[in-house]
Amino acid sequence: MSELTHIDSKGQARMVDVGAKDSTRRHARASGFISMQPDTLTRIVEGTTAKGDVLATARIAGIMASKRTSDLIPLCHPLNITNSAVELSPVDTGQRSDGKVGIYVEATLGVTGQTGIEMEALTAVSVACLTIYDMCKAIDRSMEIDEIMLLKKEGGKSGLWIRDGIEVSENSTKGTEHANSAVGSSGSNVIVS
Repeated sequence: MSELTHIDSKGQARMVDVGAKDSTRRHARASGFISMQPDTLTRIVEGTTAKGDVLATARIAGIMASKRTSDLIPLCHPLNITNSAVELSPVDTGQRSDGKVGIYVEATLGVTGQTGIEMEALTAVSVACLTIYDMCKAIDRSMEIDEIMLLKKEGGKSGLWIRDGIEVSENSTKGTEHANSAVGSSGSNVIVS
C-alpha cells in the first residue's frame, strides 16, 4: 500500500506539493445511487414534483459542485476542469437484483493538470444525489444515498485504474449493470501503468 501523501512526518495533515509534477491529461468517473419509493421515481420522471425538474437541477448541481471541490474538501487542489458531465438514469422496479428503485448518477470529469480529478467526480455524484434528496424530501424522507464510488481513473503517475467488476466503455458505464454488481466486494482492481 502507498504512503499517505496528505500526512507529514509529524502525522499532521498537509496539502501535497504538486509543483514538480508533470501536467498530464487525467480523467475520472464516479457513480452513486439514490433509492426511493416507486411513486417518488414516477413523479420525478413525469416532472410532477413541487420543486420542478429534479433531474435537470441535480445535473447542474453536480457540475457546479465539481468546480467547487477544493472549497469543500480542505486538502484538494483547485483544478482547471476541462470537462464535467453528470448523467442521471431512472432505475425502475425489476432493473436491479436487490429490487431497489431510484436514480443512478454517474459523473465523468477531465483535466490537464498536476493532480488527479477523482475527488471532483465523487463530489459531483454526491451533490447530485443530495440535490435529488432536497427536491423530493417533502414526499419521501426515506430516500437513501449509497454506492458512491470511483469507477475509473486514468492519467498521472499511477496510470489507469478500473474498479473490479465494473464494465466501463469509452462513453459510459451501464447504470443498471453496475447497480447489479457486487458493490464493495473484495475483488482485485485493475491497475495499468
